[in-house]
Amino acid sequence: MLTQLKRYGIDLYTLLLLGTVALAIVLPARGAAAPIVSSVAYYAVALLFFLYGARLKLETVWAGLTDWRLQGLMFGSTYVLFPILALILAWVLGSMIGPELSAGIIFLGILPSTVQSSIAFTGLAKGDVAGAICGATLSNLAGVFITPALAALMLGATGGGFSWQAVGSIAVQILLPFILGMVLRRFIGGWVEKQRMLTLTVDRGSILLIVYSAFGAGVVAGVWQQVPVTALLTIIAVDAVLLAVVVVCLRLAGSWAGLGTPQQTALLFCGATKSLASGLPIAVLLFPSQIVSIVVLPLMLFHQLQLLVFASVAQRRRLQLSEAGLAATP
Repeated sequence: MLTQLKRYGIDLYTLLLLGTVALAIVLPARGAAAPIVSSVAYYAVALLFFLYGARLKLETVWAGLTDWRLQGLMFGSTYVLFPILALILAWVLGSMIGPELSAGIIFLGILPSTVQSSIAFTGLAKGDVAGAICGATLSNLAGVFITPALAALMLGATGGGFSWQAVGSIAVQILLPFILGMVLRRFIGGWVEKQRMLTLTVDRGSILLIVYSAFGAGVVAGVWQQVPVTALLTIIAVDAVLLAVVVVCLRLAGSWAGLGTPQQTALLFCGATKSLASGLPIAVLLFPSQIVSIVVLPLMLFHQLQLLVFASVAQRRRLQLSEAGLAATP
């Protein structure tokens, strides 16, 4: 059954993510346990970005920069197109969904793209994997600086609970460990690359911890009682519209720029995705704990939507290419 679900982007990790949300709703961390869970999640994220830095191959980044059209379109989609669309949607629907969810839509729009899933989908669809690696890496590296800057610019006056003082905290928890990992890469990079289970555990485990801590804090504060069903359904529709518009824009832009099919595939999977791994720890630092679970709700739903849609798209493209190869074989 799990194999069948995986074809549609629902794997064990997705089930664990949904289970963690359910656990936080039923049994949230209270009292003395709450700060302990929060501290463990904090240091797990710091370790995660330290490992990211230790695994980063600068030669891969520089090699991918030669395809400036592909990288420029990826970057423009992530940090120009997405933020503009998100800002418009939040402005139009602000009175209907409230300031926290409006801030959540904008926050979703200014995040970097995914790393693991975008590269995996590109490889599955037989796209330009090297271009995807470069684009996803640059997106997340730039996101450490650009996302807080855009948050200060776009969220400071939304009333969504954004804290300007928290922007500096991102450098301590995320940027500093990332730079330290890059510095120590020459000594530990080879070892870290071989420890796939360690990096996978830290990657997925840190996200699950943050989800449990954030959603649990929201339950304890009673914020979920403030989210009507109509607002929740509106967010699902907004995420679907946002993804659809970006996908159409990227298809048109890739064709207009004269990119080949492999490059257009990489552009789609890197330019139309948003990172849960980067978004959750940044949200925890930027927003008060009482409302962070509401603010990240658009991101959580978008994350599941992009997995479901792009897993199906990647599988279909792989089958089409395989069938075309068989048809061309004499």
